[in-house]
Amino acid sequence: MTTPGSVVVVGDAGLDVVARHAGPIVHGGDSRASVTIEPGGAGANTAAWLARCGARPVLVARVGADSAGRQVHAELTSAGVRCAFAVDPDAATCCVVVLVDDTGQRSMLPDRGANARFSPSDLDPGLLATASHLHLSGYVLLDASSRPAGLAVLAAARAAGLTTSVDPQSAGLITDAGDFLDAVRGVDLLLPNTDELHALTGSTEPSSAAGLLGVVGAVAVTAGERGASWVDQDGLVSVPAEQAECIDSTGAGDAFNAGLLTAWLGGASRADALLAGTRAGANAVRGVGAQPR
Repeated sequence: MTTPGSVVVVGDAGLDVVARHAGPIVHGGDSRASVTIEPGGAGANTAAWLARCGARPVLVARVGADSAGRQVHAELTSAGVRCAFAVDPDAATCCVVVLVDDTGQRSMLPDRGANARFSPSDLDPGLLATASHLHLSGYVLLDASSRPAGLAVLAAARAAGLTTSVDPQSAGLITDAGDFLDAVRGVDLLLPNTDELHALTGSTEPSSAAGLLGVVGAVAVTAGERGASWVDQDGLVSVPAEQAECIDSTGAGDAFNAGLLTAWLGGASRADALLAGTRAGANAVRGVGAQPR
């Protein structure tokens, strides 16, 4: 396998308030929960898992001039992530309330905070000179305030000769599939889960991703317990999921991205890259929080 340059990740960084509850939440009443505060944000999660998988990640994000921003920087640095943060003097660092039920499935209440003000100038072009790949979290494109910056960093990465990948991140926020696909046109690898694939193609079947190949170079689809698939001009390859007890599904897709990208950029086959992704995703769900423990 080859040794790639650094991987530049552009996306959100913040704190997750994770509340694990048993049974339904009582509207207007009390529901007991186990609450922890963990580092989070889709971009930060992917960067942390890239470091765990042996890659050299650089995270580009925007945080507030507050204690949360300093904590995020310290946690990620200790995890092996190089942080290239813009500090916003007015907006607070991103915070997400994550509700995790007794099956490990999560619902999120996000406040992107400073990340919503991410701008094209927040990416230092010099970071691309020593990088081999740029990964963009779709949240940047799905918010009108940060979308211009997302488009700018993808264009800059292509101009610098980097390969690129995008995770759509949220089926519920893809209100116009054509508009989103226009934004990712020319990306080398799209990384949707089945819900996001449905939002883009009208189908949850991995084979439907073939209809996206005129827009992107390849598609790697995650399907949770049903494994993952890779679709490109050479056809479809699928692998099973690695079995794991799901304690908290938060960040599983971000971990999958990191495992797959590390293997793929290192020269692994499509199947081996998928297996590396499912292995990282399984590791993510075995404990509380979206980042390596």
